[in-house]
Amino acid sequence: MPVRVLTVDDQAPFREVARDLVEVTPGFAAVGEAESGEEALVMTRSVAPDLILLDLRMSGMDGLETARRLSAEHPRAVIVLVSSGDILGLGVLAEACGAAAVLSKQRLSSRVLRGLWRDHGPDGADRADDVATVPRP
Repeated sequence: MPVRVLTVDDQAPFREVARDLVEVTPGFAAVGEAESGEEALVMTRSVAPDLILLDLRMSGMDGLETARRLSAEHPRAVIVLVSSGDILGLGVLAEACGAAAVLSKQRLSSRVLRGLWRDHGPDGADRADDVATVPRP
């Protein structure tokens, strides 16, 4: 059974890139895309994702508040905050809102996606002591 991935971002180009990346990564399947936190909350109830790629900075409900609500409603989903901005120091904020990791959008790759699931998915929860921050190269 593939890892079901939902991408949440207010920018269509990133949603498209993420969808394409997920689709070419063995063992992963894109199950939906949302362009706002509000839409993500509704969509998560119907698509039941295992992994959520969630933009940190969105208009309306931002990624932190969306992550808080998603983690409360869907505690088994692995939430990864993604940002095109500086992510250094965001690990504490991410952990407080229930996210497993913070990732620079530029670093998203099949290898990183598999690593996030390995480290934070159901079989890796014991290996992940705290929120991982995956910095820019």
